[in-house]
Amino acid sequence: MSTQTAEPKIVVSDAGPALKRIEVTIPADAVDSHIAGAFANLQNGAALPGYRPGKAPMAILEKRFGKQLLEEARGQLVGQAFNKAVTDHKLRPIGNPEMSPGSELNELARGASFTFSVDIEVIPDFTLPAWEGMAIRKPVIDVIDKHIDDEILRNQYRFGTPSLIEGPFEHLDRMIGTVAVTVKGESEPFYKADNALAVVPAKEDEGKGPFLGIMIDDLQKHLMGRKTGDSVSFTAKGPEGHEHEKVRGNDLSFAYTITQAERITPAPVAELATKLGLADEAMLREQVKMVLEQRRDGEQQVAMREQVMEQLANAVSFELPAKLSAGQITRDLERQRYELLSRGTAPEQVELKLAEARADTTESAQRRLKLFFILQRLAEELRVDVTEGELNGRVAMIARQQNMRPAELRKELEQSGRIQEVALGIREAKVADRIIAKASVTDVPAEDWNKEVEAKASSRKAGAKK
Repeated sequence: MSTQTAEPKIVVSDAGPALKRIEVTIPADAVDSHIAGAFANLQNGAALPGYRPGKAPMAILEKRFGKQLLEEARGQLVGQAFNKAVTDHKLRPIGNPEMSPGSELNELARGASFTFSVDIEVIPDFTLPAWEGMAIRKPVIDVIDKHIDDEILRNQYRFGTPSLIEGPFEHLDRMIGTVAVTVKGESEPFYKADNALAVVPAKEDEGKGPFLGIMIDDLQKHLMGRKTGDSVSFTAKGPEGHEHEKVRGNDLSFAYTITQAERITPAPVAELATKLGLADEAMLREQVKMVLEQRRDGEQQVAMREQVMEQLANAVSFELPAKLSAGQITRDLERQRYELLSRGTAPEQVELKLAEARADTTESAQRRLKLFFILQRLAEELRVDVTEGELNGRVAMIARQQNMRPAELRKELEQSGRIQEVALGIREAKVADRIIAKASVTDVPAEDWNKEVEAKASSRKAGAKK
């Protein structure tokens, strides 16, 4: 007599662009068999007072461990069925599955079938474009004394001496305080914090600056000239590209009370050289020049990769989600964060650029998602993988920017599940570099290149306002 249990019934359907719905029904006999196996394993390994190992009565085990064991068994059944759906239907999932709208994960029960429904984001089907022989331009520039002077000044502030101040605040003064953020029309704040950081924008930033990761157009007006203990209130429009649903597109009110502030006194050049283990200013300048040349080479490569990505995005057309999920936006921002840090971007500039990214139009965010799909498909076709050495090297570069030990950062990334975003960033760059290697590359002066980039940025902003 056969003891084989029935296979789960799995139905996969389209739930929207780049989204699949997986509906699973696990027959009652399969549920019973799985539960019986779980309790049998528990009984074999259980050691309860008064009973020999493996001899504890099932009734006692069920009373003591039943609920926990049923939850574990349910998780196993869900995982097995999901993996079978992905394999059998050749899905290419990204992110983690989420319960379908209106559904919930019920408890397991003996003698009853078990059903659940999840939605999973997937890489959509599309035809890859021809990519060999792309026309790519490479911006070229020489590192001059002014670049070296500016970088030394930035490091003078980075390694400078902070001192507590009362105010009035000036450009680049830093402060922390309590904050409450409220959505227009609601009486209670949806977010509170006791140590919210704010920085008075630099002169060249035209009054704009990030606060809680959101770009505030008139931040300088609210902070300049204030003192410790002052309370300020201001409003901003939540960017559509924000990873938190509560923020997107809503009118936000910020109530900020400044509790402490500091001003950085730049480190003298000789002291900076000593802190960096260099003998004198001449060696400092030589070291800074070498770092800037390495950064320039990296920026050149990034500029060429961006051209590759722009041409790929323009060459492919497929349907995208009308509204990006929080998971999609978060993954996109995390990839940008680690890419910027690995390029040597100062942490404070990273936060500024991420605030600008959140303020992008929905169209820009969708374009980045589209590129993510294209690059993943190309990585599969070109068999591009990320080695452990490459991942460790990238983690070390990021750790250096954050003044952390690589092992400490690696552990933090793994625990938070963000190590995958670092690996994806490396993989995407390798795909673009593979295309650049077979491209037609022409040198162009960096000054001309920068003018074109600024013109494109202005055009995008004008289109967004319109």
